[in-house]
Amino acid sequence: MKKLFLLAAMALSCVLSMNADAGDMAAGMQFSYASKNSMIGLGFNYQIEVVRNLRVQPEFIYYFENKDISDYNVNLNLQYLIPTSSSVRIYPMAGFSYVNFTVRHKALPDTHSDKFGANIGLGFEYMINRNFRFYTEQRFHILKKWNESVTALGLRYAF
Repeated sequence: MKKLFLLAAMALSCVLSMNADAGDMAAGMQFSYASKNSMIGLGFNYQIEVVRNLRVQPEFIYYFENKDISDYNVNLNLQYLIPTSSSVRIYPMAGFSYVNFTVRHKALPDTHSDKFGANIGLGFEYMINRNFRFYTEQRFHILKKWNESVTALGLRYAF
């Protein structure tokens, strides 16, 4: 099932990038903090503006092990851009999430758990110059029996 989800996200990215005009794509790197287990993560994302002020963002975040738990997330979010000035934009976001948890046991084999859910949140983007953008996002992961808040800080390069 997770291979199917990843394949669908990649296919959607490819199809949407064929319709994109020059200058409305960006790639980014972020540091994330997940509240449920106080986990720090490193993430990568790619944005494609499909129509004016609406973009799709596939994203991968790996969370480093804390309290014998590690996980990674694969997200696909829609973001609606609201320009507030020439260099600042805010954006509500919503999307889908796939999360894979690994719990390490001392005397037993590791346990893995897959969960599908949704994201909802708000982002802020500051355009440093034509190509570089600083951003911060706050989102809420809604998963079965596992809800958490995620904060992200990052830098994007637009091309």
